[in-house]
Amino acid sequence: MLPKEDLLKGVENRDSVIRVIDQAEQAVKTWEVVMTDFYSPPEIAEIQRSFGRLTDVQMVAWGGYPQAERQRLAIARSELPLDVEQVEVIALNIAGNFLFDPASHRDFLGAILGTGIVREKVGDIIVLGERGAQAIVVPDLVEFFQASLTQVRSVPVKVQPLPLSELKIREPKKKELTTVEASMRLDAIASAGFGMSRSKMADLISSGDVRVNWKDINSTSYTVKPGDLIAIRGKGRVEVGDMMVTKKDRYRVNLTRFV
Repeated sequence: MLPKEDLLKGVENRDSVIRVIDQAEQAVKTWEVVMTDFYSPPEIAEIQRSFGRLTDVQMVAWGGYPQAERQRLAIARSELPLDVEQVEVIALNIAGNFLFDPASHRDFLGAILGTGIVREKVGDIIVLGERGAQAIVVPDLVEFFQASLTQVRSVPVKVQPLPLSELKIREPKKKELTTVEASMRLDAIASAGFGMSRSKMADLISSGDVRVNWKDINSTSYTVKPGDLIAIRGKGRVEVGDMMVTKKDRYRVNLTRFV
């Protein structure tokens, strides 16, 4: 049995972690690779943190393409080979003529959930404008969606599976920059990365709008490190890159902003 109470210490997404613990115990007992549902970035990050100290269980996450936000986990005993190709996902093309009745991400998600499917069975949705959308789902729901998802807004749609290689991925825009700061405090690094005043950033941090590695951080003095991902709701993300200490004991930090 896995140390359930230890794995649940300090977690925010308790229900999600409990489900994964149960599935991990199944993987250990059966020597099989077990698939989870799709989880959001904060849930994935918390699950991986909780399980990171275990040596008898391994997991990989995949959502159909490298930048996917919502991902499934494949879980297995550490003795077994495991890679992202074993994470079972499939892409669907939701085709229709939306020229005169444009549909948003919310419209497509609403239509999908309107079939009776829970959100956890669906990954990312890529809106293609007047042509429709593409969605990542669990493979065993393909036939269900082909039969049940027939309309989005007022537009009739046809659902067909397609290879993941045909996903119309829009590469995120990114901007590289370098800043020199007196410390690696969150408010200092984030204000430089997002191009806003330190006082404004301090307000965002205090109000709970800032996450580091998908974990809510409310302290402006929190110390960030290379590899950390800083996210602000509605404003994108900043990845902390290489850092070096200057001769004047200041921190020169490379940052990448994704918008």
